[in-house]
Amino acid sequence: MSKEQKCRQKILIADDSEMNRSILTDMLEEEFDIIEAENGLEAVSILQRGADELSLVLLDIVMPEMDGFEVLMVMNQRRWIEDVPVIMISSETRSSQIERAYKLGITDFISRPFDALIVHRRVVNTILLYAKQKKLIGLVEEQIYQKERHGNLMIEILSHIVEFRNGESGMHVRNVRTLTELLLRHLVQRNSRYQLTPMEISIISTASALHDIGKIAIDEAILNKPGKFTDEEFAVMKTHTTIGAKMLEEMVMYRDEPLVRAAHDIARWHHERYNGRGYPDGLVGDAIPISAQVVAMADVYDALTSERVYKKAIPHEQAILMILEGKCGVFNPELLECLIAVADSIQDEANNLNSEEVNRRSIQTITQEMLQHEDLTASERTLELLEHERMKYNFFAALTQEIQFEYNLTPPMLTLSNWGSNRLGLGEVVMDPLHDEKVLAILNQDHLRELTAALHSTTPKKPMVTQDCSVRLNGEERWFRVIARATWSSEEPPRYTGCIGKAMDIHDSHMKLNALERQAAHDALTGLLNHAYAKLRIAERLKERPEGKYALVIFDLDHFKSANDTYGHIFGDQVLKYTAERLQSSIRTGDIAARAGGDEFLIFLEYESDLTHIIQRIFQFLCGQYEDFKISVSMGVAQTEIVGTEYAELFHAADQALYTVKRSSRGQFKFYDDSMKQMLSVISPIDQGTESAASQTTRKGDEHT
Repeated sequence: MSKEQKCRQKILIADDSEMNRSILTDMLEEEFDIIEAENGLEAVSILQRGADELSLVLLDIVMPEMDGFEVLMVMNQRRWIEDVPVIMISSETRSSQIERAYKLGITDFISRPFDALIVHRRVVNTILLYAKQKKLIGLVEEQIYQKERHGNLMIEILSHIVEFRNGESGMHVRNVRTLTELLLRHLVQRNSRYQLTPMEISIISTASALHDIGKIAIDEAILNKPGKFTDEEFAVMKTHTTIGAKMLEEMVMYRDEPLVRAAHDIARWHHERYNGRGYPDGLVGDAIPISAQVVAMADVYDALTSERVYKKAIPHEQAILMILEGKCGVFNPELLECLIAVADSIQDEANNLNSEEVNRRSIQTITQEMLQHEDLTASERTLELLEHERMKYNFFAALTQEIQFEYNLTPPMLTLSNWGSNRLGLGEVVMDPLHDEKVLAILNQDHLRELTAALHSTTPKKPMVTQDCSVRLNGEERWFRVIARATWSSEEPPRYTGCIGKAMDIHDSHMKLNALERQAAHDALTGLLNHAYAKLRIAERLKERPEGKYALVIFDLDHFKSANDTYGHIFGDQVLKYTAERLQSSIRTGDIAARAGGDEFLIFLEYESDLTHIIQRIFQFLCGQYEDFKISVSMGVAQTEIVGTEYAELFHAADQALYTVKRSSRGQFKFYDDSMKQMLSVISPIDQGTESAASQTTRKGDEHT
């Protein structure tokens, strides 16, 4: 079969008259592959087997078994009509019949007897029209998806900063978003009282990533405390809700945008409870926005089922039961019904959907919903999509504090983000910017010419340009780094049409980046790496040299609680700092040391032989005296040659070895072996000297109870 034959489009002709089918086939078979059906039932059967392979249906009205109108009703029910155009063929010319056919979704009407020229032209035009419409929808969907993807990536980065400080897993934001979307979709299906469109569900799900953004202002010593909060500490922790809401309120230019409003409601009220016993405002029942109610449930579920520095993860079934029994606060009964309904699919959703699939599915849902609104014109659909993207575009531009821009060559026009136009003192749209007096007054003209020349010298395959430019703002010279992507037409040969890009204040961005990197990677009290960042470093090391011999060590301070109780928390902090300094002095440059949370620390090291001697030396160096407090440590050690090179397995094994020490007698170290596999499951709360598993699970004050 030739390439041309393989690419030929297929047309289904459904008519009970063999003569009519033969005439139409003769008219079209040179250009198209023809499939014939002699009644409506046979036509539906062919559509059932492969509607996606058909480019057009020519459908008679009067047929045995099933007439043309019945075929159209089936095509509407199964939504084939959205992808396969239908031209009705009949000698029937009554306006009522024609009107009914158009209401059922046909695109054109051909009367008998057939005129070959008219038949061919209408068939070709209809196929081309649908092909262009599909391409346009695909392009719009892909463009929205890419912008949505970049926007969600920015939110995940912002959220990860909070997670790093809080010692939470990198999956927390994604899990909360996935469960939020799942619960909202089911809630809308169950109860007509909640009128949420797919776009609103998407906005709430995206905004859920910012639920804990206020924690960025909470002391890390409180965030990562392994035990119960004091009343004073819990009062501080609760302020993260009002701090997060205030941060979003102060985005004056965007606080009325749907995404910002949703993020504000979620940040402030995701710890409220249905019976009024939550915080910060003690709202009752439906006074709590439904967005905050759903995110609260998703947040609690993920907190229960995820491992934290202060607790182990609990099983999915137990977490569902605890929520249903009210052990994590009282939730909306309607939401509890939704949780029961989706319980079996929660883990599959979390495991099977990566972030890109979530984003693409969300955009496809929104696009399909818009196309199904018969009362929405094409221009209105476009305006709604563009408005949705404009809102998120401006929101992220303000958060990142970058000057985002788009330049069109014909007509010459510069479009700036809202934040960027305010920063530069220009309008959001500048016509003929290369000759605009205000633009020329602030931009170094030599740098502008160099940037313009660099963009013109790009190619469609190499469109990126990076250049540092001098800008004069408020009488002060500032240096900005411009990253731009040239845009090219699709014609042959391609033509340069302009560019899109962003400009960052180099000094400001470096300062912010360094501060954020430091904040994200290190423990604020001791200066050691935090657990989340240490985990990444260790995983990288294991991946780079999997053949090496490594050990992971976890230790904590014996009777540390007595230091706080006897001398106060400030003294306890000094003990932790002193221990961190001793730890840094006892290891080599290439070893990794981190504070895992509270008074628990970890070490990762590579060795060649005699690991016992190395551990003995570190152990003895850590034990000693700080002022009047005797320092002794309990230590567990796991080796890759016994456990394997997966970080989670190493950490769990070292943790088991540590608790073996604490169960027998403190003040020593032990190496993990197979006899310890079941150790944690039989340790009692008294033996551990800590809270019970249930109380650890719902800790955070739990911020959830």
